[in-house]
Amino acid sequence: MEKDLFGECPYVTAQKVLTGKWSMYILYLLTDGPIRFNELQRKMPEGMTHTTLSRQLKTLENDGLILRKEYPQVPPKVEYELSEIGEKFRSVLAELEIWGNHYIDYLNSK
Repeated sequence: MEKDLFGECPYVTAQKVLTGKWSMYILYLLTDGPIRFNELQRKMPEGMTHTTLSRQLKTLENDGLILRKEYPQVPPKVEYELSEIGEKFRSVLAELEIWGNHYIDYLNSK
């Protein structure tokens, strides 16, 4: 019988929560503060569909990493921002940026 380490092992837990292809990039974009859906979509790579972004945002919201705030107005206004636990991911993103830049240098030196 396979043991599920989610909620027990920090690496397995983090990996399962961050499984979405764009989850880390979305979290990075939200480090500058609240952002509206359309602005977020403009900052995503070309080819990302409205549905894909919506699905990824809903997953991050369900996992508690981001907050969705809907304003009662016409046209509808929705903003996304990091939650309290999402804010704690900032230092991880900073380290990933450093490592990612080192890896880009490595790739360019080949």
